[in-house]
Amino acid sequence: MTALRHALLLIALLPLAACKNDAPAPATDASAASTTSAPAAAKAVSAEDPQRKAQAEAAWKAAEEAAAKAAPPVEGVDYVVIPNGQPFDTPPGKVEVVEFFGYVCPFCAMVQPTVTAMKAKLPADVHFVYVPAAFGSMWDNYAKAFYAAQAMGIEDKTHDALFRAIHVDQTLKGERGMDTPEEIAAFYGNYGVDPRQFLSSMQSFAVATKVNRARAYMQAAFANGDQMGTPTFLIDGKYRVKGKTVDDMFRIMNQLIVAERAKLATTAPAAAAPAEAPADAPKP
Repeated sequence: MTALRHALLLIALLPLAACKNDAPAPATDASAASTTSAPAAAKAVSAEDPQRKAQAEAAWKAAEEAAAKAAPPVEGVDYVVIPNGQPFDTPPGKVEVVEFFGYVCPFCAMVQPTVTAMKAKLPADVHFVYVPAAFGSMWDNYAKAFYAAQAMGIEDKTHDALFRAIHVDQTLKGERGMDTPEEIAAFYGNYGVDPRQFLSSMQSFAVATKVNRARAYMQAAFANGDQMGTPTFLIDGKYRVKGKTVDDMFRIMNQLIVAERAKLATTAPAAAAPAEAPADAPKP
């Protein structure tokens, strides 16, 4: 077995752990603060590494192939229906995929390269949206940072990099401690923005409003009483993906995306036929 296949197998067989909403207090070590059991897997976060990128692309391709062969997903086992569920930030005519994530979550870091590979392969009628979990403490600071980065136009080039800073380079603490807003802003200063302006954006009313909306949306997605956790994926605001393993989760996501795209194709309005000219209209 090649090293690549071995790594993919290990990832696929990892139990679907999650970072929970119990908002741990600052800790002196990762094991005391983290609610997942995959710290070693988080070391694979770098989507920039060619081998890791190849692994992630292969993982998403495998999910597509598994989805095509598997039986349809089962409500209550593979996904949860969200009553009156609506997309978070997607216009009509597209299928939305939401990820509830947290930068401090080791398991989110582990799956991020596959998420990046998935985003690159999604068709034009599928819109991917990140929604940061705001569980309090350091989670809220990083949720604010996400929306500040989005407002300043640097989300795309800092998203994976921030996971790496926390979980690989450990230049930021994540759940191992409590990074100050100033320390977080200093990280973003490496990507062409003034740290003072970034800090001001983090502390703005506009960003606070977005964080509160994200928190309410996540709470609605777990209104059935399940404990909130990350990473969690929603399809079109209607279905919350479950799954027993990483491989299973991405397989279910793929199947639900395909099903929602099929519905979208059948409900799309037909192109309007040219209107007939009135009988008394002048002839050309």
